[in-house]
Amino acid sequence: MFVKDEALYKALYCGMCKSIGKGCGTAAKTALTYDVAFLSALLHNVAGEDVKIEKKRCALHPFKRRHMALPDDISVAIGCVNTALAYYKLLDDRRDGEKKGLFAFLYKRGYRRALARHPELGDIIKRGMDAQNALESAGCAIIDEACEPTAKMLEELSSHILGPLASEHTAKLFYDIGKWIYLADAFDDYDKDVKKGRYNVLFNSFGEQTKQAAVAAHAEEINFIFNSLFGDMRQALAAVKFNYNHDLTDNIILLGIPLRTRLLVYGKCGEGKKGGKNE
Repeated sequence: MFVKDEALYKALYCGMCKSIGKGCGTAAKTALTYDVAFLSALLHNVAGEDVKIEKKRCALHPFKRRHMALPDDISVAIGCVNTALAYYKLLDDRRDGEKKGLFAFLYKRGYRRALARHPELGDIIKRGMDAQNALESAGCAIIDEACEPTAKMLEELSSHILGPLASEHTAKLFYDIGKWIYLADAFDDYDKDVKKGRYNVLFNSFGEQTKQAAVAAHAEEINFIFNSLFGDMRQALAAVKFNYNHDLTDNIILLGIPLRTRLLVYGKCGEGKKGGKNE
């Protein structure tokens, strides 16, 4: 990543913290991730809205001024989406008996504030989550089918934020990103899900007791799935009109996502066998 892109990424990250606080309150800031900063960069680029960056202080760094992207309608809307998704995810964890689900209360007020600003968010997320839970409860073993609700949900959320600027190409790009997110999480949680007896579409499809065994036995299918997905992303990205510099988003989509995928699937050593473990 170029120095200028890294500086922008950090400014967007800090700016999203401010935007989440503005839209949903202080507690909701704890759900901030670099993925949200990426979505901010991508959606601002598609919308043709340049971010305004200023030096500001924050609660975590009160004695040092940092470059931050100032909150705007797009970043606050993304913050509302992030808060609502975090709340639903913790509710889901609580239903699964996960201890972290107990922290759902931290986001309840922020979730209500998010819906007050964007009432449609609740319907989109609930519809997507309900469809996802139904497939998982049924033990779906078809990978494309299991990815569909999350992919459609991100497609609809992006179209909601972009409004009239949304197109079939932006919809396809965010659909593909949503599909990748679901698959990446499934690979990341493979061994943990098998150990705890939880649903994982990759285990249901491949039937292997470890991720390493699944990759060894089904490498050709796994590579086909991801290579097809990366091809769709490149095609959709090329068709989307950007109104200003998009080096950062190109870097993440064309290079960062494939690299992250390889690390998730094969581990740091490239083959998933370093030290006898898939890291």
